Amino acid sequence: MYKAATLVALLASPVAGIVSAVEVVREGASGTIAIVLFEDVAPALAARCAGLAAGGSYDGVVFHRVIEGFMAQTGDVQYGKNPSDLSQAGRGGSDEADLSAEFSELPFDRGVVGMARSQNPNSANSQFFIMFTEYPSLNGQYTVVGRVTEGLDVLEQIKLGKGRNGAVLGAPDYMKSVTVTE
Repeated sequence: MYKAATLVALLASPVAGIVSAVEVVREGASGTIAIVLFEDVAPALAARCAGLAAGGSYDGVVFHRVIEGFMAQTGDVQYGKNPSDLSQAGRGGSDEADLSAEFSELPFDRGVVGMARSQNPNSANSQFFIMFTEYPSLNGQYTVVGRVTEGLDVLEQIKLGKGRNGAVLGAPDYMKSVTVTE
């Protein structure tokens, strides 16, 4: 249905992976999350994610914002590298310029991968989030860049954050390595 590149990542607890196939290891649990990127729906943003993964930029990046019943966010290649000072995690992006929104009719439901952004719709860069459940208020407001094709059970293992913003306290889970497959 979609032209796709696949990212494969190894996720781990405190010291983990991302797109197309992500292997998560946390407190003894492990598995793979496979994500297909929708190159025909969001070509520029899918290419950005694939490029960052291929270049190793996502390796070691933490899940800095995880809200139960909503989503898990990662991808801050500037401030989200583990094991560094993570006090700024979630505020950065890549060295590349921000990209314009690529909105579509695809709904934000369980397993959808969306691009994070600031208040400006045209500010997506490297951060992305994976939905735990459907969230219709995001439809048409954020870019859908992909979908988990396997490993939703692994997604459910990611350490939850605290408070309204879902900030992960202590040692967060992270993407140990992320690779791209065609």
